[in-house]
Amino acid sequence: MKIESPVFGALEISADQIIEFPGGLPGFEACTRFTLMHEEGATKILLLQSVDDPQIVFSVAGADTLGVNYEFPITDDEAAQLELNAPEDAAVAVIVHRTVQQDSPATAGMQANFMAPLVFNTRSRKGMQKIINRLGCDVTLRAHE
Repeated sequence: MKIESPVFGALEISADQIIEFPGGLPGFEACTRFTLMHEEGATKILLLQSVDDPQIVFSVAGADTLGVNYEFPITDDEAAQLELNAPEDAAVAVIVHRTVQQDSPATAGMQANFMAPLVFNTRSRKGMQKIINRLGCDVTLRAHE
């Protein structure tokens, strides 16, 4: 399948590169098929490119690449939606975005949405966005050396 990405230009996406989000993403429910890409030289920040609407692209990063140990429960229904049978098949990423300095330097830089992580089954290539309504997860920050 060919798409025209605003970031990568013309792309050929094969079926084995597609991650299906059966429910879409909140606010983007019509987008159920995505692929993970990265710009040349960039390996920590990936781009979640919509196949259904090529204009939709999210920057994502694994929590571990951000120096965060991030744990939260998923329900049996969520595991079934992901076709997740083994924890080692799960991968977690968060949507990140660059912020522009507003009132202080503390508000400039990158921000990550830890309250709505993306969960992927690397085996079935199914994904979902888990909305965490209250802090019921463990987050541990560690310094990079």
